[in-house]
Amino acid sequence: MLTVLVCVLSVLLVATLLPLSYSQHYLIRSCDFIRLQVFYVALCGLLMAIYGVSYEPSVLSILALVMAVVILAIQGMWIYPYTWLASKEVASCLDDTPHSIRIMSANVLMSNGKCKMLIDLVKKHQPDLLITLETDLNWQQQLSCLEDAYPHRVYCPKDNRYGMHLYSKYKIKQQQVCELVEDDIPSIHILFETADGIEMQGHFIHPAPPSPTEEDTSRPRDTELIILAKALKNNKRPTIVAGDLNDVAWSRSTRLFMKISGFLDPRKGRGFFNTFHAGYFFMRWPLDHLFHSHGFTVKHIKRLEKYGSDHFALLTELVHRPQNENQQLDDEMDVQQAVDELQMPAHSKRQVPTFSE
Repeated sequence: MLTVLVCVLSVLLVATLLPLSYSQHYLIRSCDFIRLQVFYVALCGLLMAIYGVSYEPSVLSILALVMAVVILAIQGMWIYPYTWLASKEVASCLDDTPHSIRIMSANVLMSNGKCKMLIDLVKKHQPDLLITLETDLNWQQQLSCLEDAYPHRVYCPKDNRYGMHLYSKYKIKQQQVCELVEDDIPSIHILFETADGIEMQGHFIHPAPPSPTEEDTSRPRDTELIILAKALKNNKRPTIVAGDLNDVAWSRSTRLFMKISGFLDPRKGRGFFNTFHAGYFFMRWPLDHLFHSHGFTVKHIKRLEKYGSDHFALLTELVHRPQNENQQLDDEMDVQQAVDELQMPAHSKRQVPTFSE
């Protein structure tokens, strides 16, 4: 039994150490996704190892104990900021102000035929901004019943699972659909005006994931994140970035995005909000994200009910409080080293719209 335990912990240790490298190969980067699962299995391994050391001390039981502790320490370091034990990066809104912004992001799964379930979710939660991903012409037609409630819209239907649609109750003053890194993988960028007359920017992305069926490496995904981060670094307007990043919240590339842009993650200190995979409770991680600039507080974050997709929808409600200066939690990442090691481009021929005044 101890031999089996040591073998299992050895595999988990390899999966723990591999992502520490800067390799962008999909096999390496996929280990970022399973940190929670590795942590839970290692925790079970630790309990078994403690039992073994207590009742039958041996080299194998001690080795298993040490390996489990090392795995838990490393994995815990990555996932801790998203637990309830950590400090909140974004303050909570403690009053009942009606002046909030509700953003709902939903990767619909293009082949999902349960359109009505998503429509019911939208009608129930009434987001001000609705971002749908993997939407094609069929989904556009099915969601046409929302058009009266959302007079401002940006459509980019595609049949390659990278279509995007944006539905807004707020006036969209400027809009642009871009292909920042790869052809046929769009992103939507808007300048909109809230009900209070405040101009804000929204940037909605869905880069390709590193996988054997998509991209051999994470470079296209990482490049899109860093291009966006650099473009928004010194932005003066309140800004929101949302979408399916095909990356987990604690990965090096997502942390690098936040470090460069200075944006905040309202999930920190509040929970993981795992949005994928909706069909397998034991294999879930946070793939759908929302980041924002300073000057917001959080009223509500919720992972919504199932609607037939392999993703859950994410609903985030923010309150604009320009006097509120949230603090980005300390991150000792060396930005220049990370950019160099990941071989991120210094410049891009495709520019992110920032809607300069």
